[in-house]
Amino acid sequence: RFFSMSSFAEAPAGDAAKGAKIFKTKCAQCHVAEKGGGHKQGPNLGGLFGRLSGTTAGFSFSKANIDAKVTWGEDTLYDYLLNPKKYMPGTKMVFAGLKKPQERADLIAYMKNATA
Repeated sequence: RFFSMSSFAEAPAGDAAKGAKIFKTKCAQCHVAEKGGGHKQGPNLGGLFGRLSGTTAGFSFSKANIDAKVTWGEDTLYDYLLNPKKYMPGTKMVFAGLKKPQERADLIAYMKNATA
């Protein structure tokens, strides 16, 4: 169904402090990480880990995001964040992706705590 572009199992260890900076510069314009925060151009990411794509209440998702039925976790986010439009063709997310494995690992380390 989805092809694996890389593997989180082979990812470098993530640094949450560096991930926080990445979130602030690359993600915070469109997303709030903390549970209970509002939606922006993108959905609130609170409770992201373990959630099915396209299911956050109160946000209008693309058909692609709903139909993908991706369960968000370290592995799926690692692949998705490399190239969202390739991973989920038709997504409304206008983000080119993070090509560097270390940046993806850092961002995921931050998001695991920030969205919990």
